[in-house]
Amino acid sequence: MTPISALAERLGLPAETVLPWGPHRAKVRLEATRAPRGRLILVSAMNPTPGGEGKTTMSISLAMGLCKRGRNAVVALREPSLGPIFGIKGGGTGGGRATLEPADDINLHFTGDIHAITTAHNLLAAMVDNALYFREGPDPRKVRWRRALDMNDRALRRVIVGLDGPIRETGFDITAASEVMAIHGLFQDSADLEARLARIIVGETREGTPVTAGQLGAAGAMTALLRDAMMPNLVQTAEGTPALVHGGPFANIAHGCSSLVQTKLALGYAEDVVTEAGFGFDLGGEKFFDIKCRTGGLWPGLVVLVATVRALKFHGGANAKALGEANDAALRAGFANLDRHLDSVAALGLPAVVVLNRFPDDRAEELAIVRAHLAGRGVQAAVCEAFAKGGEGALELADAVLSTPTGPSEPRFSYPLEASYPEKLNAVARRFYGAREVVLTPSAVSDLATIEKNGGVNLPVCIAKTPLSLTDNPAVPGAPTDFPVTVREVRLSAGAGFVVALTGEIMTMPGLPKVPSAARVKLGADGRIRGLMQGD
Repeated sequence: MTPISALAERLGLPAETVLPWGPHRAKVRLEATRAPRGRLILVSAMNPTPGGEGKTTMSISLAMGLCKRGRNAVVALREPSLGPIFGIKGGGTGGGRATLEPADDINLHFTGDIHAITTAHNLLAAMVDNALYFREGPDPRKVRWRRALDMNDRALRRVIVGLDGPIRETGFDITAASEVMAIHGLFQDSADLEARLARIIVGETREGTPVTAGQLGAAGAMTALLRDAMMPNLVQTAEGTPALVHGGPFANIAHGCSSLVQTKLALGYAEDVVTEAGFGFDLGGEKFFDIKCRTGGLWPGLVVLVATVRALKFHGGANAKALGEANDAALRAGFANLDRHLDSVAALGLPAVVVLNRFPDDRAEELAIVRAHLAGRGVQAAVCEAFAKGGEGALELADAVLSTPTGPSEPRFSYPLEASYPEKLNAVARRFYGAREVVLTPSAVSDLATIEKNGGVNLPVCIAKTPLSLTDNPAVPGAPTDFPVTVREVRLSAGAGFVVALTGEIMTMPGLPKVPSAARVKLGADGRIRGLMQGD
């Protein structure tokens, strides 16, 4: 790997703003941020499937391919969470020859950002219970602030605390679902961070008045805990392409994008900034535009949608265990899911490139069928083999991106902020999901009334939905139409600055699978960690 100081110098970062975290990691001070000079490229995907799409791998691949073509490119990604790393997914640093390095460090404790966010979250929880102990602050029956842990642990979804009094039921959320994590992804500077933390609503008084972190005196200490975590992390790809890795909200339960300060930093130093949005375009993609871009004054010039032959077959009705088998009928039927996302990109006024992440068992005839379909839509397609070949395998993708004109810079948000919340929810569901309407349960209607009474107006919406389907039912693949989406609960994230609408059975604390990925992780006698990535 390139020494981190040399990588920073090559990128043009002022030496005094780069704080080495060992030989191959560094923090970058926010003072290094300067006016944007580069084009922002968003990488998103079809709805994920059991076969895996490799969105992070393709983001890294594109940046490496652009560098091979002589471009000054940076990839700007989220930090991996220990939950999926030790759960079902494995490491979050790409795959094969298209990885972030040092992968083991990034996948585990990295520079401590997620631990700092967890600690800040739990400090607030401790101060809430301390206020209850001294009979101050919120009504114990109306506390909404739970604790957080960066781990999948279903046993902590519901717990009893306060055996020293007062006793109450609460639970844990995974740190990626914490409002502190969402705030970390959207803050502009330290003053904005503290102001957002102070606005967090932890509960209500008996009279129904909101109680905030600021009223409990927690915001200053929480900001202090996040001092280092405010700074983006500089690492590199396996081929030495600069990578900024910062922030980690999940897209099914939060807004699914890397931090705003990281993306703005990257745009000041690179010709091309490749960033991603979590899960499919219906979740992370929509939230990237309607939340992150709106908050930060950004707008990309191009969208790259990741697809695979396997994913198309799955959404076309093929059995998950037979995705490697020839099935042209299912392949063609699966175009409907990809087309729905391409329609969403077009509605935003942006050009799209589809990258086909090639798996070893993909047939040339299958790739030709996909290319022909996309050509009929006037969309460029590129096959990427960077998993096996590194940047050389991403040259077709890089060329497709470089030959695609930048779209208009005028934002096309899904809704105006002054629209009602039902109008906002329907706008997203119809444009990005293909739904007929959003149905609010009586409980959700009551939640919205309370939110508006407490001043939560003119905010964007963050829909918590399964990533596996365009609907709110994970068992429905493809691209159904004319279906309802039911919102069962609505929460105000006053610090993050959005309203969260929960659909289906979304859980904010995942559980481990029967055989978790953690079972294969080992520390070798040579000090190397093995088993973090799928296939290790």
